[in-house]
Amino acid sequence: MKETLKIINRYVPIILFGVFIVLSSAFNFKPGQIMAGSFEKAFVEMISLIPCLFIIVGLLDVWFPRERVERHIGKRAGIKGIALMVLLAMLQAGPLYGAFPVSYILYRKGAGARNIFIYLGAFSSLKVPMLGIEFGYMGWRFCIARALISLPLFIGIGFLMEYLLRHRNFEVMNPAESGDGPLQVKGC
Repeated sequence: MKETLKIINRYVPIILFGVFIVLSSAFNFKPGQIMAGSFEKAFVEMISLIPCLFIIVGLLDVWFPRERVERHIGKRAGIKGIALMVLLAMLQAGPLYGAFPVSYILYRKGAGARNIFIYLGAFSSLKVPMLGIEFGYMGWRFCIARALISLPLFIGIGFLMEYLLRHRNFEVMNPAESGDGPLQVKGC
């Protein structure tokens, strides 16, 4: 019985959102209808990207052996590892949720925690398509200044997170292997 209630509690927000959308449609409540339209667009975008993401993650998992990943972007990879992670992040496209499966595979293959955090930071703000749009709207001075300020911050955060997690048995667990739901981080 407790397990059933636990499962139901996990889905209560989704159920409430669905009820809200249905009631908004029935009573012609505009803010609810706008939310439903935004949700539909985001859901279609996500569903169209996920198959491509799974293919990329699968290819990453198969094509790159653990030894090569550890050598180039592992815990002992210095400046070269940081540069490779920033370059990888800059050349990828898509929303931020697309970076998490890639970072999980890289972590599982032996990438250092520092480089994973640097990758996530660079992915969130230094992608080439994003820089191009920023360049067009804000100008080259702003674009370069923001990139030159953001990059050292992400690198610093990567080193800080590596230091903070060093003695905590940091481990990222796959939900399929643990059976506990979303991706979990142990040791924090």
